[in-house]
Amino acid sequence: MRGFLISCALLWHLFFSTVAAADGMLPETTVVVLYEEDGEATLSIKNTDAGPALLHSVVENVPEDLVRFISTLKQPLKTQRLKRVSFEGIPQARAAGGATIGITLRQNLPLILHPQGLPRHHTPWELLTWKRVGDGLSVHNDSAYVVRLAPDVQLLPQGTLATLPRTYILPGEALVAKGEGPLGNVAHVEIQPATVYGFSVDNYRAPVTTDEG
Repeated sequence: MRGFLISCALLWHLFFSTVAAADGMLPETTVVVLYEEDGEATLSIKNTDAGPALLHSVVENVPEDLVRFISTLKQPLKTQRLKRVSFEGIPQARAAGGATIGITLRQNLPLILHPQGLPRHHTPWELLTWKRVGDGLSVHNDSAYVVRLAPDVQLLPQGTLATLPRTYILPGEALVAKGEGPLGNVAHVEIQPATVYGFSVDNYRAPVTTDEG
């Protein structure tokens, strides 16, 4: 396994191709997935502006994953990691003598790092566990996968809604859902999961266990 560095610069390389063609850099996909065994990910970026532009790209940590880490042969990835990668086109300088205003558009996409040897799970939301403690409801991700889902959670049998604080759950994380009214009778939840690329799939119903703490 090759070592790698995740920061603004990559030893795992992201390669970009630009095509001069009406405003900004247009990536070919909504998510970048980098598999550790491959060591690199390829993404095509189209320059939709009328003129040439310099492509500026940055890999950023998500707020919940602030660790800048160096992986060596002794420290391979154990779980998926979530970053964000942004692309911005910097147009060339205009000729002097004209008053112009330039606007650049930045694209910001999820970047998922997938460990070597970890199976590709297409329904990771099935690995979440939902727990009720008193009047509180939490969801736990004890798996090695990043799970994406809509923040609205339907509580059953009541049919009322609770809300998660965001649209993804990192490996090893637990999120608390905020709902209106008591949750004492909640037996199941129904969620709207999404694939790794952010596409919605059929609703999924999961049981809720009671944790007496």
